[in-house]
Amino acid sequence: MFKSKILVLISLLLVLEGCSGISNKTPGQDPRPLVETSLKGKPFHNITLEASLKPFKQNDEAYFKKVASEMFTQWHSLLRHADTVSVMLWTADGSEILDYSGDLNQPLEWSKYIGNPNTEHEVGSGPKELSLHERAYLYMENPPDFTYKDLKLIVNTLKETGEAITGKPVRIGATFDPGPEFAKSPFKYEKHPEILEGSAMGHKSFVFSYATLNADDAAYAGFPNGIPGGTPFGTFFGRQSQHFLSDLDFDYIWFSNGFGFGMEPWASTGTIFTGTGFNADKLEDTRKKIIDFWSLFRKECSGFRIETRGTNLSTGVDLAKDGVDLKAIYEGDFNILPPPNSPWAALDGDFGLELVGYLSRMAELPDDRYIFRYYTHDPWWLNSPWLDRYGREPHDIYLPMSVARINGKGEVALPTHLNFLTIDDSYGNMPTQVPDEVIPHILKARYDAPTAPGPLVWVYPFEEYHQWARMQPDRLSEIYYGDWFIRQAINNGLPLNTVISTGNFKSALQNQPDLFDESVLMTIVPDAGSEYEKQLMEFVKSGGKVIIYGPSDRAGEEFLSLVNLRNDDPLEGEFSITGNYENDILKKKYPKTIRHDALFSGGGLRSQVKDRKDPYTRVLVKMSQGNHSRDALWVRQHPGWKDGKVIYLRGTNSSHFEGERLLEPDDPAKYFTGPSYLRYALKECGLEYAVDKRDPAVKSPVLSISRSNNGFFFAGYVPNTTVDHRFKFGQGAPVLLGYDTELQDGFATYSFPTAWNRECRVFVEQQNGIVSCKEMHSGELGITRRLQVSGLENATVRIYPDEGISEDEINFYLNSGYPWKTGKISSKKGEKEFGNSYVVEGVTGELVVSW
Repeated sequence: MFKSKILVLISLLLVLEGCSGISNKTPGQDPRPLVETSLKGKPFHNITLEASLKPFKQNDEAYFKKVASEMFTQWHSLLRHADTVSVMLWTADGSEILDYSGDLNQPLEWSKYIGNPNTEHEVGSGPKELSLHERAYLYMENPPDFTYKDLKLIVNTLKETGEAITGKPVRIGATFDPGPEFAKSPFKYEKHPEILEGSAMGHKSFVFSYATLNADDAAYAGFPNGIPGGTPFGTFFGRQSQHFLSDLDFDYIWFSNGFGFGMEPWASTGTIFTGTGFNADKLEDTRKKIIDFWSLFRKECSGFRIETRGTNLSTGVDLAKDGVDLKAIYEGDFNILPPPNSPWAALDGDFGLELVGYLSRMAELPDDRYIFRYYTHDPWWLNSPWLDRYGREPHDIYLPMSVARINGKGEVALPTHLNFLTIDDSYGNMPTQVPDEVIPHILKARYDAPTAPGPLVWVYPFEEYHQWARMQPDRLSEIYYGDWFIRQAINNGLPLNTVISTGNFKSALQNQPDLFDESVLMTIVPDAGSEYEKQLMEFVKSGGKVIIYGPSDRAGEEFLSLVNLRNDDPLEGEFSITGNYENDILKKKYPKTIRHDALFSGGGLRSQVKDRKDPYTRVLVKMSQGNHSRDALWVRQHPGWKDGKVIYLRGTNSSHFEGERLLEPDDPAKYFTGPSYLRYALKECGLEYAVDKRDPAVKSPVLSISRSNNGFFFAGYVPNTTVDHRFKFGQGAPVLLGYDTELQDGFATYSFPTAWNRECRVFVEQQNGIVSCKEMHSGELGITRRLQVSGLENATVRIYPDEGISEDEINFYLNSGYPWKTGKISSKKGEKEFGNSYVVEGVTGELVVSW
């Protein structure tokens, strides 16, 4: 015991001496810290290390301290960038809370298994061919037994050791999961099966939050005389949580796997949407039951913060298929953190769904806090995503960490919290390789995190969707369609990384009128006569660029006139496509047939250009069915709009329901993927991204283009590395730092690995040739950055220096070298439409720029 305390004290002294920037220098010496501990003004409020009890392989205090010390030491280089550190304990499945009697000597059922222990097959028994979902094993021979008192000791050991090593406050969180995954749960599956309804892991396998309990005469901490029949689950769970968290010194609780957010957290169907239609009559009752759960829980457990996992889906989908009123939950004063990005992209590669869910939930928030969560290990299902599912590729770091929201002040707001699921693997090991490899990517992504809106900004209808669900339930299919459509677009290369809600749009522009001068807005058709309709039309007429998608059945006359749009009779089924607008190059061409299913696309296809003689309207895509046709995509730019432009894309979801969890994309070899046209439409706004591949069945890359410190940051996931990429912007071809590119007809061409992340500050207008951009050393006092651009042939080169660099601080040298005494050439300020840039023209050879 004495030795352990000495070690903790030494660790604390080392933290104070070196890591916190506190030194014993004498007066007159440089007072600055010995090390830079700030993420350039982007520190995290909190970093959470999630862990099971499996690393605690011996039940003794000295071993607890040894394990805790290793946890915080492994992640210390990252934890120094947080104000607070948390450990979220996956003790069991949450049944430890439900079962708690108030006696700390009560035996603890804990997650000592690999696989599902709540099946008909006993742990470790049954035929060998049974999967882990059909039968569980013990994770080690003779795992230790624990009591609630032991768990309390682990909680306090983590706090004491963590605070000593990190020098930060340490919080410990408990967890509740509605399913059968992590530990044996007689409470759920034997004593109270009436609380089961969801079928995420088999028929009636998940607890639904608005269940009621049958009578039970057992003694519980919050119900010492038993549970009266008809007790709402929220009441029972809330009271039990209050006792459990208080008695064992926990600081908060985590609701896992969609608990509190609907019945089917992983499925595209639910209480409202059946796969064939919408039970709109159930919407209000279901919505009320969900909100009642939160109120009942909070009435019994008021002092502990709730952090949430949410579903695998998105705001609009959850609302339309399961009645989840996220707006009411956010505004209910429940002291919650909103759901982060889903970890399922690691499992199914559906980054479109991960990013749509993340963006749609952060568009509005209960306050300014939200989480980014990364999937390092899985302590239950014998996989460690960083090492196997991701293949040690950081795409699920750089893509979601390039995402940001814009708040009502017009500020870029980054995630305040960072979680790691988990720091231990299924055998209770904590391999140092994982934090050693993951932390540098996390830190780089945070250093490069957005400081301005990206080239494409999603104006998300958070308020509208919730209003429609309550006041116009006949629009549920439109709500359901919208997020699935954007999911498909992202999965087909739409470079989306920034979101702002329609509610924050007006105030953001009032605070910063030029906020979106370098961005294209993407949004739904506004409601007739709404304030948002007026704002959007004014934005276009004042020079803004907007892509409108979705049905226009409820649009106002003035907006229809602006877009030059009218609605005809609805059509659905198979259509042929005309309008050679794809910019991708394929050996086997895209199909010329598309399928529009009204149920999954917000209704039938009705859109037509109203005035075909209008000289400012260009139809880009038509869809034809027999003698009937509809205009699917067009652009309009009136000369009185100060270069403003509006693009209308009706949109086809190109997905269907096969009875599985998610909507299945239509066969790309048979049907054209309608959401791809969102990416093609960006050409009209000066941003071309082409995907060249063998045939339509080859999966397209996922791309993010963000803006940070006046630079452009490209990040991507390439599921098939045979795909080639071509880029051309209005300001030229982007030449990525550290890369060579062959310019072809003005496009920069690249071949990328599975995961990639690159900075770009150089754009070149040049038809052909091989051009490269390399980092150089400073070698000169007063110079912080020097870039070399090679392979130029009578080129126009545009440079984006760091934010705050003035015209007299940037230098251009042509065909020169150290010590930079000759070859200096003049530059000019770039056009306003292209932002803060500097341009040199007619350049041949090697250009070096420094600032």
